[in-house]
Amino acid sequence: MTDEDEASARVFRVYRPAPPHYHATCDEYLIILSGRGRFFMGDEEPFEVGPGEMLFFKKGTVHGMPDTVEHPLFMVSVDTPRRDPRDIIFVDPSDGTPEGFVQPRK
Repeated sequence: MTDEDEASARVFRVYRPAPPHYHATCDEYLIILSGRGRFFMGDEEPFEVGPGEMLFFKKGTVHGMPDTVEHPLFMVSVDTPRRDPRDIIFVDPSDGTPEGFVQPRK
């Protein structure tokens, strides 16, 4: 959607769970457009969110999504300041790479 120095924004369609990860350079806002998912943030127990709800992850906060409850799950992600697409740091490096985590629409 946008990729400016001050912020970046992307629309995601989620197809699989998101393993525990964090971002070292920015805060992240997630706005759920459709579907439902279970998320966790820091040490909190997983919780369910749906359309119209917004999540906020402060820089360095471990977060993820263990379950997609209802498809299709579409979200807007807004990062401040701009997030380099490689700034996805997995708690367990065997969970993947930033390049494999977010794949552009073809």
